[in-house]
Amino acid sequence: MFWGALEWILLGAGGVSAIVYGVRRHRPARKAPWWLLAGSLAALAAGDASYAYRQMGLADTFYLIMFGLTALCLLQFTRGGPLLGDRVRLIDLLALGCSTLLIVWVFVIGTDGRVDMVSPADVIGDLLLIGVAGRLVAAERRNVAAWLLLAGALGLLAGDVGYPLARGPLTESAYVVLYTCWGLAALHPSMARLTEPAPNRHSPWKVRWAVLLAVSAAGPPTVLLIEALRGEVEDGLVIAVTGVLTLLLTITRLADSIRQHSQALTREHGLRTATAALVAAADRPAVDAAVRAAVAQLLPPHSVRRVSLAEELSPAELPATPVGPAARSWWLKAADPDDRTLVCPLRPEPLDVARPNGGVLIITGRREALVAGHDALEVLAGQAALALDRISLVEAVGRRDSDLYLRAVIRNTADLMAVIDADQRIRYASPALRDLFGQDELPPLVTLDELLHPDDRATVRDALRSRGDGTVHCSLQRADLTQVLIELTYRDLREDRLVQGLVVTMRDISRNHDSAERHPHAEQGGEMPAWVNRRSAQQRFRY
Repeated sequence: MFWGALEWILLGAGGVSAIVYGVRRHRPARKAPWWLLAGSLAALAAGDASYAYRQMGLADTFYLIMFGLTALCLLQFTRGGPLLGDRVRLIDLLALGCSTLLIVWVFVIGTDGRVDMVSPADVIGDLLLIGVAGRLVAAERRNVAAWLLLAGALGLLAGDVGYPLARGPLTESAYVVLYTCWGLAALHPSMARLTEPAPNRHSPWKVRWAVLLAVSAAGPPTVLLIEALRGEVEDGLVIAVTGVLTLLLTITRLADSIRQHSQALTREHGLRTATAALVAAADRPAVDAAVRAAVAQLLPPHSVRRVSLAEELSPAELPATPVGPAARSWWLKAADPDDRTLVCPLRPEPLDVARPNGGVLIITGRREALVAGHDALEVLAGQAALALDRISLVEAVGRRDSDLYLRAVIRNTADLMAVIDADQRIRYASPALRDLFGQDELPPLVTLDELLHPDDRATVRDALRSRGDGTVHCSLQRADLTQVLIELTYRDLREDRLVQGLVVTMRDISRNHDSAERHPHAEQGGEMPAWVNRRSAQQRFRY
């Protein structure tokens, strides 16, 4: 008796230890199913030890706890994982199977006196466990952990049926298979894939599935009513256990529907609020604030580590594997193994094109939360792209109107003026500057460098790249290679929302110099002119 109890305790301790080690080593996304599985093995070992000491009432209590924990465990395996994206249909079928097995046992198998020693509640529970484990195997046939869970459930069924009919070492070995297989399932690396988060698949509501669930829930009360009308309730325990299981499945089904509906309402409210804020945003900081507020509504609290709108990606944020040009998002690893980084390129909806100036929405947070809100976050990135493009277009129209206003106001001025973008392309040139070069209009996309003498380009380019206002002396070069000495004064308005460039004013100072100094970059050959001897080097090069 003692050695028999010790054997089951050691088997239970070994299985629980294997599960604990596997969870700590492989770090699955959701650990609750594995802790429930470890608890069920511990309860089973306690029940087997009590059975070895002939404590039948205590053993039955532990066995009942074991079935409850195992049922919760397998239901947890089916929640939010990639192997079972649609748990709704599985719960409906399990509820129907539970009621069907009850009817078959009470009115078909129960009439055979040879199986009186077999517990019908245990058999029905085993068959449900096999059904769930078999569904996991069917979803991914290469998952070793799922196969081991199925093998353990089959071993439990074989023990519950075989041991009461023929007690002996052979039938007891079926329970050893259960302990061993469930422990090995947690040790295999594929166990992590059983609980990887995946987006929910919303099944459309159909009348036939609602009727099926109603029939399943009505099964146990109907069987109880039939036996009561016959005069004596002989299968009260199995009817009660089956009724509890069916009720739990029905409540789970309804809770899933309520949760999905609540999540959908939350996403709808968050996106609607974000849309209103993005429409009212007038600049990039306002868009960034609206996106952060929307993410806080779409995802659970304390599940987000980082939210940012980036103009361009760093090498570490590029996709690990090549993605297509129309990719709506990709995943990156984070510092915490339980976290992930979601990168959504800003693509205006419903247009399937990237924004002209690029940009991405980067969110780092809990993996399960990001997967659940993946679709909503992609929509939010599209709305942010539309808001940023609208702001860019409004600013571009404002700059165009400012240029047209400036052109109309200074049409007859003799000042040489130009508005230059950050890349030194001339966005606007005054009529006097165009007349200086003898052109009605400057070539499109012309830069200031192309108007300067080659020897002055580097100096002017370095001055304009620096921050702040300043003055530079240089020379313009016409198409006929003649030069015009100018004093170039520039104002740095790149931070101004309406200008976003540099305003350049040029003053012709050629008349202040003699004819020889008007060509400072001309090649001197032969005999040096007389004016060189009359001026110092400083005076000679000052213009």
